[in-house]
Amino acid sequence: MNTLLADPWFASLPLADRKTMLVSCEHLRLRPGEMLFRQGDAPCGFYALLSGTIKMSTLSMEGREAILIFLEAATWFGEISLIDEMPRTHDATALEEVELLVLDPAVFRSMMQRNSFAAAIAHMLARRIRLLYGIVEDASLRSVRARVARRLLLLAEVAQRQQNQHAIVPVTQEALAMMLGMTRQTLSKELRFFKQHGLIRLAYGKIEILAENKLFALCDKE
Repeated sequence: MNTLLADPWFASLPLADRKTMLVSCEHLRLRPGEMLFRQGDAPCGFYALLSGTIKMSTLSMEGREAILIFLEAATWFGEISLIDEMPRTHDATALEEVELLVLDPAVFRSMMQRNSFAAAIAHMLARRIRLLYGIVEDASLRSVRARVARRLLLLAEVAQRQQNQHAIVPVTQEALAMMLGMTRQTLSKELRFFKQHGLIRLAYGKIEILAENKLFALCDKE
């Protein structure tokens, strides 16, 4: 429960809605590399990530992978296919040992009859649409440097953060380049710039954000 309350969306729900969700959920564990669902699957739950990391991605006909985002603990996801009753739009893969809560589709549909829960889902979707519009805008109008800065900020917002500590984004440079649709060489050049100016710290498989305000400034300038 404490982990889930770190998510502002879940914490903002009325206590009655939170209790109904928790007593109706089942626990699920995934091993590293195990898939929660595949693109095209029928929707089978609304999920809460309790621990571990899940990669959201899709494959082209040629087998090329496009990574959309990495989900960290205290994140609810999977609502879109439950709302429109269409197949899953992407793959969800555990990158490490993962623990989840799964809310059955029938319970989700029942809770959507509650004004408080339906309004909360609407706010969740509105926020994600804004993020999507920002990504499309980045690709069309912004410089490479601004695109990298904005994506790091987006990933930092999703990443789990301890109080009074910097956000740590659990992403490799190769994966980040794939997310941004650019070469590894181009990304490395920008990350070196950020590192030299004290904006980030690079480590194996992760990037620590040291100066979010300066990254925001780059987004505005570029």
